[in-house]
Order: sequence, then structure tokens, then C-alpha cells
Amino acid sequence: MTSHIQSYAYLHPSAVHESSAGRRTLALETSGGATPAGEAANPRLFSGFLTAPAVAAAALLTVADIAAARYYRPAASVSLDPVVTADGDRLRMESFSGCCGAYARLDVLAPGLDGDDVGHGTTNVDINLPLRRALARLGGLDPLHLTVGPDELAVTTFDGRFVERQVPLPERWLRGFAEAQVLAAGFTLRAEVPATEAAAFLRTLPRPTLRSGARTTRWVVPVGGRTLRPTSRPAPDAVCLPGPERLLALQQVLRHATTVRVYTPDLAESDAAAVAWELQLPGMRLTLLLSQNASRGFSGEGGVLHDLATGAAADDADLVSALLAWEPRIDVAELSRQADLPAGRVRAALTVLGASGQVGYDLAEEAYFHRHLPYSVGDAEARNPRLRRARALVADGAVRLDGALASVGKGDHGHLVRADDTGQLSCTCLWWAKYRGGRGPCTHALAVRMVRDAATEAAR
Repeated sequence: MTSHIQSYAYLHPSAVHESSAGRRTLALETSGGATPAGEAANPRLFSGFLTAPAVAAAALLTVADIAAARYYRPAASVSLDPVVTADGDRLRMESFSGCCGAYARLDVLAPGLDGDDVGHGTTNVDINLPLRRALARLGGLDPLHLTVGPDELAVTTFDGRFVERQVPLPERWLRGFAEAQVLAAGFTLRAEVPATEAAAFLRTLPRPTLRSGARTTRWVVPVGGRTLRPTSRPAPDAVCLPGPERLLALQQVLRHATTVRVYTPDLAESDAAAVAWELQLPGMRLTLLLSQNASRGFSGEGGVLHDLATGAAADDADLVSALLAWEPRIDVAELSRQADLPAGRVRAALTVLGASGQVGYDLAEEAYFHRHLPYSVGDAEARNPRLRRARALVADGAVRLDGALASVGKGDHGHLVRADDTGQLSCTCLWWAKYRGGRGPCTHALAVRMVRDAATEAAR
């Protein structure tokens, strides 16, 4: 797994100061962050208290548990790198499982924060064992003071001081961020039930084992907006639960939740599908997004490839990026007006930006949001081998169009790509035979699309 590492310098060491009254304050130094005014050497993003400390502790532990888990081919627990974003009016904490098939995000909203104004910036951090133990011991009345900078996260309780230093961000997570926002943008609300009912359902799920690998798929049917009825097979209005053992990560925080919402894409009832569970908490939200199958990581879904293959989308992304203006909620209609682009092209540009981790999607607000990661849009092609191979085929003149058919490759390595009446492409390659377009286009379909788009543009 490759990683991206940034180097930072501190003006002063972080320290805990204690007043004569016994109140502890953590002064956490920051370094190397982006702000609306440009790059800043030592920005201050947030310093204050969380209004529901026990809830926040349980939710943050859930995000950390996902980062430490591996549901497909379980192995020894290795905690990866939760990502923290200060977004002007809220804090977002995100992580992926080690197998990249589960994504968790905690949104601490304005009502959940009591302190300075929230700044802007993003960092990846490691939540270590001493911090986890401190959070697990946090009682309902214990104050929780949180300071976030662009390269550290620190939590102070009465148990002491714990500072989390910057750690590398796996590039597989970056691809996961891109694919998760594409999937989520196509989800719709399918169920809304009281948290007590959701907790009762989770208690019926089998405990995962080293041999189970979370390979099972189940379905539930929302009943009257009040409960979830399990079913062993697809049925009308059923919601798919792929690898449902992965939902057990929500148990420790469900007792603090009021409502649970379930989102899925619009698919035929017999199809297994990705699913998102969203917990409404006091002053915050916790979202858990599960891939279509526990053996499938988000990083290989290929949902971004169509837009990355379009030259116009890459050009539009530069313009749209300049207009994001650090808003916590990206308004597509307003961006469309400012950029003088159709809404469809703006969404394609946001997909391109998402490929470098600059954009995510909030299901509750049905809106994109901005995060800042140390990657450029131009690096996206290097992280998508299908896209690289497709461009190489086009450059080699290996794509030949013949109406609705196209041949790609030469000699024994050639494949036929066919366009149906709706313009969807299918291929004779093994990738298409295995996934039937379920993990994005194959290399050959991408190459054909590039050539067709170029021909259409030349004919204008």
C-alpha cells in the first residue's frame, strides 16, 4: 500500500497548561495548512469543547474501530489513518477499514461544538491505544476539550494529555474517497427508524469470526417507518445488507442515537448493493457506508473513470476548484451559475476533484462538501491503471470505430466493444464478463469512449 507523507515544522512544542483552579488546557501547535487566504505555516482550526462529550467519544471510537478493522481476509488489527477536516462550521472525521470496504464519517455540527470559530484544513492522524483507552473511560459528565490543527488531533480529558501526530495517508484511501462520493451521490433514503429498533436488529446479527470474512448478504424490509424486519432473500422494498457483520461497529454508539436512516442506490430488488447507515446523534451525525460485497474495496469500483476520461471534465475541474471557496456545503446550482456551465458538467468536474480527495458527499444534506488533501487533480491518472492503459491504446491507434461496434487492440489481443441503444458500452474482455459494468468501465470501453468523444468534438 503506497502512502503520501508530508513534512511539517512547529513553532513551539504542544503543551498542557493547568490553571490554579485545576482546569487543564491543551495548547496544540499546528503547521502547514491551507486557509481561505492561502497556505499558512501554523493555522488554528478549532479549540473548544464538545457539547456531548460521551457521545462524541463513542462516535470517534467507532471511526477509529473502522480504521483498525479488516473485514475481508481478517488479519491482525492495524490502525490506519483517520482523516480530520475543519470545514468552516463543522468538523468531519473519516476513515476506511483496512480492506477499504467500509467507510465511516463523523460530522460534528455547530450545535455539537462550543469554542472558537471552526477554521479550514485537513489532516490525517493516527488514533493510538492510549487515546482509545481514555475515550472509552470518558463519563457522561467529564469535559472533553478538543483542539484540531492541520497536522495533529489532540484530546484532553481528566485522565491526561494525548497528542496524535501526523501519519501517512494510504493512496488506496484516496481512491476510496473518490469512489465513495460517487456512490453516495446516487443513493436515496430507503428507511428511517428509531435507534432502539436498529439496535435490536443489530443484536440479531452473527458475530464475525476469522473464518467468516463477512461474506454473507442479508436483506431487511422497513415496516411502517418504525422497525426493520429481516428477510433471508430479496423482496419488494427490501434493503440489502452486504456483509452485515460490518454493521456491528455501530453498536457502541447506537445507545446515544435518536434515529437511524438507511440509504441505498435504486436497483432491482434481486441485486446486492452498497448501503449507508446514518445515525442522528446530539449535535452530530455518524455515517457508515458499506461496499457491495465485503471482498470489494471502494478503491476499485471505477465509478470515477467515465468523468476522468473526458477532457472537458478535467478542464472544468480547474474552474470549479477555484470557485469552491471553502464552503461547507457545495451548491451545484450556484456553481453552475458562477462557472457558466450546465449542472451535469459541474457534477462531472466534482467527480474529477473527488479523484484527488477534494470533494466528498453528505447524504443527510444531499450535497457535496470540500476537503483539502495534499494531492493534485493531475495525479488521478497515475492512481487509475485502467485509465492509463486506455490512453495508451488510443495513443497507439489501437481503437477502430465501425458504427455501434469498435475493435480495440491488435491481433490475438483484440476485443470488440458494442454500444447499445442507450449508448452503454459492453466488451468481450474478461473484465466485462466478470463484472458486467458493475465496477466501472473496462480499459477497452474507456478507450472507445475517448475516441468517440474526440470524434464528436472534432465534428463540431
